[in-house]
Amino acid sequence: MSQQASPRGTFLKIADVVRGQIEADDEMVELPSAADLMRDHGVSRGVALRVFGALQKEGVAEPVPGGRWRVVRGGQSVDRRPLAERLADVITDDDLAVGAAFPSATALCERFDVSRPTISKALEKLQAAGLLSEGRQGKQRTVLALPNQKESSKP
Repeated sequence: MSQQASPRGTFLKIADVVRGQIEADDEMVELPSAADLMRDHGVSRGVALRVFGALQKEGVAEPVPGGRWRVVRGGQSVDRRPLAERLADVITDDDLAVGAAFPSATALCERFDVSRPTISKALEKLQAAGLLSEGRQGKQRTVLALPNQKESSKP
């Protein structure tokens, strides 16, 4: 009888290895890709995806657009609102007035850690809502209107 590893529980063993990597490296923000897990551990894509599912169930990881997975550390809050809403908050967070220049797509990509096409789609939504001017090459977007603020009830 051969000494082959049983496929049952393999994904849990790999999840333990990845969890150990996360705990050992405070700078780790992204999990290895499914291809990396497949190559490093000699498993199928299905097993690699089960590893991600196990880590997500434990609250250690969460999926991000593009098929990647992000590390979630204890006490870390993640804003799960649509990107367009978070971009609208830039107007109030940065104290931008009507007519002020809105940050560039490049700056927003870095600030929100998303790709340029993702930022472009969200900016188009803000433009359609009338909050931002049209953006074209060489022309910076400007604030056209302030987002509606939730009014606090003052006695």
